[in-house]
Amino acid sequence: MAILTEGARNAEFMISEANHWRSRDQVVVTVPANTTYEAGTVLGLITSSSKYVRHAAGASDGSQNEAGILYANLVNTSGSPVDMDAAMIARDAEVAQDRLTYEIGADSAQETTSNAALAALGIIVR
Repeated sequence: MAILTEGARNAEFMISEANHWRSRDQVVVTVPANTTYEAGTVLGLITSSSKYVRHAAGASDGSQNEAGILYANLVNTSGSPVDMDAAMIARDAEVAQDRLTYEIGADSAQETTSNAALAALGIIVR
């Protein structure tokens, strides 16, 4: 029998958010070729394009700054990057750290730094 693995469910990282979806913004996320961004991925904003990507602390295009958390899974099965409409938690929320996806290779110190940056946005990581 084949073993199936279930990925992250939409907003499973959420503990609480503000009333009337005030915590959320509608954004455009650029997803690289053949890549899945799971719900709970920490996002950064590329300043020149105003599009979001996975946070990358070593970048210098704006995406080095944490800007929010992806609300639902985004899947790109094509061979090139795709811009996708998405919801993002941008403010006034509590989230579960063990359900977040930080930048590739992030250690506990980098996660702590990201959590502090998210707290500055009003997103409290528990």
